[in-house]
Order: sequence, then C-alpha cells, then structure tokens
Amino acid sequence: MTNLLELYVKLVGLVLVGLILGRKLPGIVPTRLGQFLFYVGGPISIVSFLRQADLSGQIWIAPAIAYLAIFLGAFLAWVGIQGQAYFTNTIPQKPTQGSLLLAAMVGNTGYLGFPITLAMVGHKYFAWALFYDLLGSLFGSYGLGVALAVRFGNNVSNYLQVTKAILTNPTLWSFGFGLLFRQIKIPILVEFCLDKLAWSAVALSLVLIGMRLSQLKSWSSLPQAGMSLAIKMLLVPLVIGSTLPFFGVTGSAAQVIVLQMGMPPAFATLVIAETFNLDRDLAVTALAMGAMVLLVTLPVWLWLF
Repeated sequence: MTNLLELYVKLVGLVLVGLILGRKLPGIVPTRLGQFLFYVGGPISIVSFLRQADLSGQIWIAPAIAYLAIFLGAFLAWVGIQGQAYFTNTIPQKPTQGSLLLAAMVGNTGYLGFPITLAMVGHKYFAWALFYDLLGSLFGSYGLGVALAVRFGNNVSNYLQVTKAILTNPTLWSFGFGLLFRQIKIPILVEFCLDKLAWSAVALSLVLIGMRLSQLKSWSSLPQAGMSLAIKMLLVPLVIGSTLPFFGVTGSAAQVIVLQMGMPPAFATLVIAETFNLDRDLAVTALAMGAMVLLVTLPVWLWLF
C-alpha cells in the first residue's frame, strides 16, 4: 500500500505538472518533448533498464500474450458493435467503429506501463514489460491498428509511411543495442549517470502525458468510449490474467503482464485516428477517461494478482 501511494503521488504529481505546463507553454513544446523522448530519452531508458533486467525464464511469451490481448479486445469490441446494431437497430459509422476497435485493442504500455511496472515490481521483471510493449503493442498499434484504420478510414495513402516508421523506430533499434550492451562492462560512474538519465526520461514521459491531456478538449462519445474502456481495462486483463498460470506465468511476471494489459488506450490510437480520418472525438474521450479510470483499476489488479 505504501508503494502504491508513493506511485500515485508521483504519477498524479508529474501529470499535473504537465497539465499546468501544457496550458502555459506554447503548443510546440509537447511536440518537441515528444520528439526528444522518442529519439533520445526513450532509447536511453531502454538501454539502461535492460542492463538491470532478468531475461531468464519464459520472457518470450510476453509478446504472444500481448497479441492475444489485442485480438481479444478487438473481438469483444466487434461483438459490442454487433450487439448495438441488434438491440438498437443503429450501427456506428465506419470511422467511429475504427476508433472504438483501436481503443479496445492497444494500451499505453510504454509511457505509463513502464514507470508503473518499475515502481510496483522493480527492475528485475522490467524486461517482461519491455517485450510486451516493443514486440507486442508496437506492432499491434502500427500493424493491425493501421490495417483496421485503412479498412474503416478514408485515407490509405499513408500506409507505407507508417510501415516505414515501424522499421525505423529508434525504440526498436535501442532494444537490440541494449541486448548487446548488456554484455559490456562500464565504469560505475557511467552506470550511475545512465540510470539517472533513464529515470529522468521516465519522469518527462509522465509530464508529457499531462501536457497532451491538457490539449484534449472533447468529452463527447462517452458511451462508446466507456464500452472500449470496459473491454480494454477490465474484461481483457481479467480473462487473460486468469489464464496466465496455464502459460506457466505466475508471481511477479504475471503481475507485470496484467498491469500492461490493464493500461488505458495508447496515444497511438489518436495518432492513427488523425492520420486515417477515424473518429477523433472518440479517441480523445477514451484517452482522457482511461487515464482517470487507471487510478481506480490499478489497485484492483495489484490485489487480484
């Protein structure tokens, strides 16, 4: 409980700092900060935390569980859409369906999932969160997510550009470099500075979340957003989390996987919605609601698992 309260103080405090700064600073600042974290801060964090992570055990099953969670979320969202059509004789427009599916599929397993995992479980099991995000959520967002956006949106010209963005993603490259860099001994002072830089990047990522939330003005589409969040943050973690022992995943490793599954919708859903002309209002509402719902669901998952 003490760890959870400390985590809440840090999470809420840093996000509030971002909210305040987002309203005071020019709109270009969050963009520049996001670029810095994407190209510099994030890769440094991954390299540093990988040096301290335990890569033994069934760690490669983490991406497989991520894909299972993604497909289950998409399936349940599709069932919800069909149920709405059956009981109300109305069906959302295609752009709304696309955003609803995306919000139910992919979570914020990087900017939020990483610091929460590090705070509640520690460095030893960080690699489980890292594999879940980089080899699961990333391709779920910009792979399957883009394919769905092409299907439900109106703009298909950027498909190859998004594919190129995946292959040139510095986070993926830093992941590979970090695996190799683990074998190299470095001076204690350098190790210390690398660790501090990594944690600074984590703190800045939480500030960035607050800055981006300060720019979200729309609270429309509450019913659809509520359905997506119920699937993404409640049903999927509960169903798949209950089956983790059958995969041989228990203890702290299972806790990391459940925490990653229970994260709110990723910012990538908004990026994809804007790129492919999906329902941006629904994406915005799901992002804002999810960040608040997390404060309630997080202790539930820690207690259950």
